[in-house]
Amino acid sequence: MDTMPKWADIVLIPLINLLIAFFLSGLVIWAIGKDPFEAIRTMVAGAFGSTDGVGYTLYYTTNFIFTGLAVAVASRAALFNIGGEGQVMLGGLGLTLLLLTVDFPHWAIALPVAVITSAAFGAGWAFVPAYLAAKRGSHIVVTTIMFNFIAFSLLGYMLVSSWIKKPGGVPESLDFAETVHLPNFHDILAPLGIEFSKHAPANISFFIAVACCVLFFVVMWHTQLGTAIRQFGKSEGAAIYAGVSPVKITIIAMMISGGLAGLMAVNATMGEAERLILGFSEGAGFIGIAVALMGRNHPFGIFLAAVLFGFLYQGGSELSLWMGIPRELVIVIQALVILLTGALDNMVRMPVERLFLHFRKGAN
Repeated sequence: MDTMPKWADIVLIPLINLLIAFFLSGLVIWAIGKDPFEAIRTMVAGAFGSTDGVGYTLYYTTNFIFTGLAVAVASRAALFNIGGEGQVMLGGLGLTLLLLTVDFPHWAIALPVAVITSAAFGAGWAFVPAYLAAKRGSHIVVTTIMFNFIAFSLLGYMLVSSWIKKPGGVPESLDFAETVHLPNFHDILAPLGIEFSKHAPANISFFIAVACCVLFFVVMWHTQLGTAIRQFGKSEGAAIYAGVSPVKITIIAMMISGGLAGLMAVNATMGEAERLILGFSEGAGFIGIAVALMGRNHPFGIFLAAVLFGFLYQGGSELSLWMGIPRELVIVIQALVILLTGALDNMVRMPVERLFLHFRKGAN
């Protein structure tokens, strides 16, 4: 019998960890001579106080949903996919190949093809580490992180040798055709009479990310494949006894993971930059690990954690702009969140479990 309800594991414990992280961050801000209460007000106002801020927050949130779900799928199969960065880059590479080669008349026609292409390239990049782990016993952490470096080098080579926009300039591709530019929130909400910033990068990809959360839940808890992935992750021996192929499930879980990571390219390249830029992933593949940890590998928790990290990214830039607080301090806050939700999780979990157990015994 579980010592505490599921909602406490998904919501309460991460919330307590988050409050502790913010408290410790406040002490750091106070130590450098700044007002921590003013800092949190600045962050909230910068992230949610205007449609421009909300647009940037939701843009980052979209990236983190994709990469968080990617890590969660692999984690459900007891696989640690640390190669999200490379899979995102390959998703962008495939997307750029498509959009610079095919002349699409409208974004509505290009979008479904772009989704399939970016997911396929991300999944394909995850296949080799998955195969090596399943068939050769290679460590999935080592192979996936090495593939990040290969992906970065490949992307740089393609941009410099084939798609460079301006010789000697920033490594970025030619601009995508205007017909494939995705509608942002201003374009979506204007027909409804709702005003939204024209310049905010949040776009229709956000709804694709939310749909992926729903699809993740349906597949993982209501299909035979999802059951097999979860069984394998909990007990490989029991899963094999039940007829699950470890090779097959490892490769499938990793390819789904890579496909979800690759989808981030739709938001970052097709939706925001409207071209491919070297380093466009901006570390989102690694942030996805923290998002999945904090969200307990559950789509609802991942969505909330992605919003949190979107808030930290956008609000953190406001701290640097208006209060002169170094941007690196936001990284400190993120590190504290990761530390408390990961390595020090039991510091909060064990007292909460004892508390629920006490109340349960009292009720009986």
